[in-house]
Amino acid sequence: MGAMALPGAGARGCTAAAKMAQRRRYAEYARGSPSRGPPVSRAALYVHWPYCEKRCSYCNFNKYIPRRVEEAAMRSCLVTEARTLLRLSGVRRVESVFFGGGTPSLASPSTVAAVLEAVDQAAHLPADSEVTLEANPTSAPGSRLAAFGAAGVNRLSIGLQSLDDTELQLLGRTHSARDALQTLAEARRLFPGRVSVDLMLGLPAQQVGPWLGQLRTLLGCCDDHISLYQLSLERGTALFTHVQRGTLPAPDPELAAAMYQEGRAMLWEAGFRQYEVSNFARNGALSTHNWTYWQCGQYLGVGPGAHGRFAPQGAGSHTREARIQTLEPDNWMKEVMRFGHGTRRRVPLGRLELLEEVLAMGLRTDVGITHQHWQQFEPELSLWDVFGASQEVKVLLVQGLLLLDHRGLRCSWEGLAVLDCLLLTLLPRLQEAWAQRTPSPVQGG
Repeated sequence: MGAMALPGAGARGCTAAAKMAQRRRYAEYARGSPSRGPPVSRAALYVHWPYCEKRCSYCNFNKYIPRRVEEAAMRSCLVTEARTLLRLSGVRRVESVFFGGGTPSLASPSTVAAVLEAVDQAAHLPADSEVTLEANPTSAPGSRLAAFGAAGVNRLSIGLQSLDDTELQLLGRTHSARDALQTLAEARRLFPGRVSVDLMLGLPAQQVGPWLGQLRTLLGCCDDHISLYQLSLERGTALFTHVQRGTLPAPDPELAAAMYQEGRAMLWEAGFRQYEVSNFARNGALSTHNWTYWQCGQYLGVGPGAHGRFAPQGAGSHTREARIQTLEPDNWMKEVMRFGHGTRRRVPLGRLELLEEVLAMGLRTDVGITHQHWQQFEPELSLWDVFGASQEVKVLLVQGLLLLDHRGLRCSWEGLAVLDCLLLTLLPRLQEAWAQRTPSPVQGG
């Protein structure tokens, strides 16, 4: 699905959130682990399986519907690229692995096992590392889920998306609501406390009441992790075309905002912590892999179109690079067989670019950015230096949308819902503060 399009992120959304913040103050429940800038010797690893049974009407991800998959070749290339990138990065410890797609539950469990074995041989993959597999209900019967567990998977992320069959057909999903609930029950039996589900909101013609009914039903049978994603209409998708032609109504952003606000309140009442804009967990069941992204830790991207962020060995001063692998699977495999990896693009990240990522990603979480975490990336310019004297930031603090104190910088409950709006103030302020400091030639972080 990707990152959620934040509801109510315009001026009106900010104003409404500010008023809400002034009317009520939720108890601060955000007590996550102290954040740290991970050293270059450890990283998370993402593996992209690019194939699907069919293309969903809303999806513009890098995925392909082939007549036949040469899985042995794909498996060999995933193993080769994982080994190569681990060597180039100097990573000695892989803290989590995430198999995404595409539909990775279409891959053979032996492919998953081969990748995990290669990672463990090339670096250290602790026995208790989080290993997540994205699964669609129709491609993941109980016996297959058990086989993935035997291969090393210990967490599932199920693309449920809706519990309404009409909505599922609109989205082009291949499963029914009944299929989804059966898969969820089987997944919970096999992976107790380690199952996440996705639920979409803001679909064309979707109404608040029925959607909340779906969420209520899901709360009666879900595990300890739920992700709420707002539909993003992407150019080139079937759903975008239908809306553009008028055969489907455009999603209503006000209704989507109401779903999001009422949904997060319902989850809070059910004991879920909103630890990130779109993600909710109880009983400590946070996604440690995604937490690496939000804390701007290193991660390696393996497979066609995968993205990564790491500092290659020999780059000098630990300069971090943004890396993108070749998109098309056949071309990617040719490059892996020839060069050992299919990296198509490498972009060195300057210190300011990295700090912008630290700010934008860190504020997505309820913990926000602690002073200690910020100093891992920027020891000379503190959060107080950047934001403490800004009149625009002070307005956000007074409105109750932001908090800047001894712990660091973070959004309030109300501010988290309008983060895009807040970043319109915070990112320019960071850029101004950076321009006013003494220039340094050192890059990376």
